[in-house]
Amino acid sequence: MLKIIFKMIGCFIPIVMLAGFASAKKYDGVTIRVLSRPGPVISGAIDKRGKEFTQMTGAKVIVEELPYAELFPKILADWTQGTNSLDAAVTSSAWVPELVDMGLVADLSDFVANDPGLKIDDITPYFREFNQKVNGKTYTLTLDGDFHMFYYRTDVLNRFSQEPPKTWDEWFKVAEAIHGKDYNGDGEPDYASCAFKRRAAQSYFTIWSVAAPFIQTKGTSQGVFFNVDTGKPLINNPGFAEGLRVYKKMGDYGPPDELNMDIADVRSMYLKGRCAMLIEWGDTSPLALDSDVVRNLWGASQMPGSTRVWNRDTNRLENCNPTLCPHAINGVNHAPFGAFGGWSGYINKNADPKVIKAAYELFSYMNAPEQSNVDVTQGWTGFNPYRYSQFNNVDNWLEAGFTRSSAASYLNGLKESLNNPNFVSDLRIPGAAQYTSVILDTEVARFLAGEISAQQTMENIEEKWEEVTDDFGMKKQMNLYRATLGLRAAF
Repeated sequence: MLKIIFKMIGCFIPIVMLAGFASAKKYDGVTIRVLSRPGPVISGAIDKRGKEFTQMTGAKVIVEELPYAELFPKILADWTQGTNSLDAAVTSSAWVPELVDMGLVADLSDFVANDPGLKIDDITPYFREFNQKVNGKTYTLTLDGDFHMFYYRTDVLNRFSQEPPKTWDEWFKVAEAIHGKDYNGDGEPDYASCAFKRRAAQSYFTIWSVAAPFIQTKGTSQGVFFNVDTGKPLINNPGFAEGLRVYKKMGDYGPPDELNMDIADVRSMYLKGRCAMLIEWGDTSPLALDSDVVRNLWGASQMPGSTRVWNRDTNRLENCNPTLCPHAINGVNHAPFGAFGGWSGYINKNADPKVIKAAYELFSYMNAPEQSNVDVTQGWTGFNPYRYSQFNNVDNWLEAGFTRSSAASYLNGLKESLNNPNFVSDLRIPGAAQYTSVILDTEVARFLAGEISAQQTMENIEEKWEEVTDDFGMKKQMNLYRATLGLRAAF
């Protein structure tokens, strides 16, 4: 079998994978302009695979980049104003329902139905049915499986006789025991916790990973963002207040300047061996392969939980019991959060039809297991697992440099999260960017900086979320929200 050697990835792609693109240079003269975040993470992978796609089909792939906070405003302005300088985007799938509602995103359902190379049944249900679809139709193709997990240095915990924490109370006990010790042998004290908390840099996702186990206890359909029966934001309550308290107190065991740190800063410290515990996406373990200090020294699990949760009937924090926490494990309620959902590709509905078809084939090529099963093992891509074959076949992980035990720990942690019946779905309704990356991000940043109290934070978010809901329409918003949780319309 002929093989093409790719220098950056160091992988082999069977020529049979090109069968779906058999017509040589069929897209000569076609240009696909794709917007995403600055590379090499995500954009670098799109560019790399885009060059391969150009060689196969003739389509020229141009990757344009903007900082994370500018992506959604750019797409919204470009497509609503009819400028249409962008043909496609790879951003958060959570933003797509709003764009679909405005009639701006191409429906990919027919493409998917006639694309056997996509191997759609190999994509796990959360990403296939929730991440890629709006109202039952496919509008995006998943390129990356994102949700938050808990990571810990196995060597550090062993050295100080600590077990991986299962609850936030245990997390603080471990942090107290290991904080300020030298983890990497450079003679400098290191940190029990490293967290990226800079405003306008995706840090707002973390508050939900911390607060979720206090708020959601009865399964995914219960939700953490709005009361599914009344539409009231689930913000001003003892569960979210406890999440804010924990999130702020974590800073006692982290770098003194963490409020100014973004994810790149944290990852740099982590690779230097300066962090013992992290809340992060699935990039963490593959990235560690590039570090002589922490390579294969990380364990992974679903996020810490709590034995005390918010009882929505009494409006108090109470101890878990089988009625209140039916999915608890040994009395601990876990609620892993589908933070961001994954970088996903979608296409401008008003692009030229030939460009739409070419853009779909580009994303299909990247999504297909022959490419993606390798890409998710490479830390530089920013892509994380979302296919059954990526979780079940350890060979690609071993070839990437994992040991069998580190691969098992990483993949089991991912599966533990995805398989939890109390998994928390990210917000995917019109206005998602306004609710979270603007309002939530701003108010939580003010709270962490000491500008406002926890109570004022909750009241501010609640009030502003209600304004956004009113702008879009309560009935419409809440019926869409219920639909994302698998519930029928009720408003």
